[in-house]
Amino acid sequence: MSPGSPRPESSPPQRCVINSAAYHNGVRVADVPIPDLGDAWTHSNRFIWVGLYEPNEQVLSHIQKAFGLHDLAIEDAHAAHQRPKLEVYDDSLFVVMRTARLCERGDHRIEFGETHVFLGPRYIITVRHGSLTSHVGLRARCESTPNLLAKGEGFVLHALMDFIVDQYFPVVDALEAELEELEDHIFSGQFVRSVTSRIYHLRRDLLALKQAVTPLSDVSAHLTRMESDLIPADTRPYFQDVHDHVSRIAELIDNLQQLSHTALESNLALISVAQNDDMKRLAGWAAILAVPTMIAGLYGMNFKHMPETEWTWGYPFILSLMILSCVLLYRWFRRLGWF
Repeated sequence: MSPGSPRPESSPPQRCVINSAAYHNGVRVADVPIPDLGDAWTHSNRFIWVGLYEPNEQVLSHIQKAFGLHDLAIEDAHAAHQRPKLEVYDDSLFVVMRTARLCERGDHRIEFGETHVFLGPRYIITVRHGSLTSHVGLRARCESTPNLLAKGEGFVLHALMDFIVDQYFPVVDALEAELEELEDHIFSGQFVRSVTSRIYHLRRDLLALKQAVTPLSDVSAHLTRMESDLIPADTRPYFQDVHDHVSRIAELIDNLQQLSHTALESNLALISVAQNDDMKRLAGWAAILAVPTMIAGLYGMNFKHMPETEWTWGYPFILSLMILSCVLLYRWFRRLGWF
């Protein structure tokens, strides 16, 4: 459908439309309703920035008709659950990124979401899934620097990627702080069952974060080298900065994964050592108690002719023998390090 084609008769619901505006020379000049996007796109001196949250098929259909988006990209944006990637169509780009934020409430510590971006001549469309707050503050930050926003939709894509990547750093810092806390627990000498469970959940969070970050390295590198009018030459260096940040985060995650693996092995090894020590203590006490039990068992068999049964000091002598044997065994086991 061409930019000037008639708009559909029905209007899409607006509850999934976060923002839709036109910009000229880096300044917001108009709010554009979804049905009017096709007409607004005809202004060659403006670009359109639309923000959506989990749009339904009707809204995506309006967007597709207004900008002529590819069917496969629209299908991915509607279904979500995509791997971070960059796809190039005839005159547009489709970028998928995963967001990650620390949760203030709930059982899950990290809130993951998805952001799908359609980028074309004089328009950029962002579709959020999962986290409604993943882009909060981005548009205001871009509008506060009109000289950079005047670079157009390519700069908005950079700003969005940079904003999402910057949100990874607090998550990594929180996971690193948790790992340090777990290490203190592991080497404190007090072994708690929950430590192993916490290490497992930490490793699972690191793996999920790595799956979100690692593909962005290829995406940002591709955008840095891309020779296209959609990414002007003066905008490409900005994507190099994003690529550097992604590489740094990926390296931090790799380091934390290695340390968490070492922490898990150390925890299991120390638990095994502690269990061996407990077994030694139990075995030592069992040996100590076996001596008086054996002597008492002999004298409890009621034989007629038993040694010392007619001796006046027989009973004190046997008790003293039991106590002396237990003391000697205790001192011996203590010297061996069992107690």
